[in-house]
Amino acid sequence: MSKSLGPSHIWALGVGIVLVGQFMGWNFTIAKGGSLGSIIACWITGILYLSLVMINTEMGSVVPEAGGQYSMAKYFLGPLAAFNVGLMLVLQYIMLEAADALVVGQLLKTLSPDINPAPFVILSLLLFTYLNYHGMQATLNLNIVITGIAFITILMLLFSTKFYLPAGGLLHLSKLTNGLPFGWIGILGALQFGCWFYLGIEGTALAAGECRSTGRSLPVGAVIGMITLIISGTITWFICSGLVSADQLGKSTYPLYDAALATGKPLIIDVLFAGTMLSCLASANGCIADAGRAWYSMAKDTLIPQIFAKLHPKYRTPYRAILFLLPISIAFGFTGLLDHIITFSIMSALITYILTAVMMIKFRKMYPLGTIKRGYTAPWHPIPAILVALIAGATLFGMYFGYWIDLIAGAVFYLLASLWFVAHRSKSLDIRLFFLEGTKKWPRPKGY
Repeated sequence: MSKSLGPSHIWALGVGIVLVGQFMGWNFTIAKGGSLGSIIACWITGILYLSLVMINTEMGSVVPEAGGQYSMAKYFLGPLAAFNVGLMLVLQYIMLEAADALVVGQLLKTLSPDINPAPFVILSLLLFTYLNYHGMQATLNLNIVITGIAFITILMLLFSTKFYLPAGGLLHLSKLTNGLPFGWIGILGALQFGCWFYLGIEGTALAAGECRSTGRSLPVGAVIGMITLIISGTITWFICSGLVSADQLGKSTYPLYDAALATGKPLIIDVLFAGTMLSCLASANGCIADAGRAWYSMAKDTLIPQIFAKLHPKYRTPYRAILFLLPISIAFGFTGLLDHIITFSIMSALITYILTAVMMIKFRKMYPLGTIKRGYTAPWHPIPAILVALIAGATLFGMYFGYWIDLIAGAVFYLLASLWFVAHRSKSLDIRLFFLEGTKKWPRPKGY
C-alpha cells in the first residue's frame, strides 16, 4: 500500500466516520438516562475514547502493517483473539455503514412519503466503494471536504438559536429537559449510546501502514479528531436539548434535523438536511475504507480465505475485500432496525476495546520503554488502559438494561465463529505469514 496520508487525512478518516454520531444515534442516551444522563455519558465516554486513542496510537506506531487493533491482537494476543478482533472490527464498521444507509433513507422520506430511497442509498455506497477501490488518499481528500461542511452546519444551527442572548434565544433547556428520570443507574444505561458520539475514531489506527510518518500523523490526527468530537458532541446535546422535548428527542431518527425543524427557519432546515446527509455519506465512506482493510489483513494472514488478500495491481487497494463487504452492509441497512444495528456495532466495539487494553498492558511488559522504537509513547501508563477496560466493561453491563437479547445473540455469534475457527480455519493458518515476517527486526520480548 502507498504511504501518502498525513494528519489531515487521519483527522478526516476518524471524524468523518464518527461525525454522523452527532446527527443520529446519540439521542438514545436520553431514552436510557434522561437529559442529564446523556451529557454525562458523552463526557465519560469521551474519557474512554481519549484513553483508547492514546494506547492505540502507541501500539499502532510500532506494528509494521495496517489493520489497527486486529494487527495488534495478532502480535500480542495470538491467532484466536486476532480472528475475533478482526471480525468485530469488520462487523462494527459494516453495522455503522448500515445505520448510515438507514438514516439516509428515513431522511429522504421527509421530503415525500412516496420517495423510494433505495436507489439513492445504493448509488451513494457504490460511488464511495468506487473511490475506495481507486485509492485511500482520494477517498479521504473527499472526506476532508464533506466532513468539514457537515461540522459547519452544526455551528450554523448553534448560532441560529442566538444562544448567546441573556434569555438564551430559542433554547429552552429548563423547559424541555428531564434531568435524571432513572437516577444514577440511567447514566450506566446511557453509556451504551454515549459511545455513538465517538464510535469509529479508533479506526484511525487502521491506516497506520499508509501514513507518511506514523509517529506524527496518527497522534496528531487522532487527538485533534477527539477534541473536535468532544466539542461538537457537547454543542449537539446543548442545541437539541434546548429545542426538542426529551420525550421526542429520545426516539428521534435524526435529532439535529428535528432541532432545525424546531427553529422554524427554512434556511437552517435545508442546511441541516444537507449536513445530516453529508455526515452519513462521510461515515459510510470511512467505514468502507476501514472494514475493507481489516478484512484484507485477516485474509493476508490466512485467518480467512486468501482470495480477499489480493491488492489491485494498479491502485494498490484491497479491492476484493471492499467489493465483498458492500452487499452485506446494504442488506443490514434495509432491515430498518436502527437501535439494534447500533447496539451490535457498539457491543463489537466494546469487546475490542477491552482486548485492546489487555494488549497495551502486555505490550509494555513485552517491550518496556527503550527496548523498541516507538513513533508515539502514551503518557501515564497503565492509567489509560485501565480506564478503557473499566468504562468499556461498565458500558457492556449497562447494555443489559433494554438490550439483553442483543447481547446474548452477539455473544453466541462470536462463540460460534470462534468454534469454527478453532475446528477448521486454524488448521490452515500459516504461522510465517501470520507472525514471523512482521517481527524479524523486533528485539526478543522481555521474559521470552
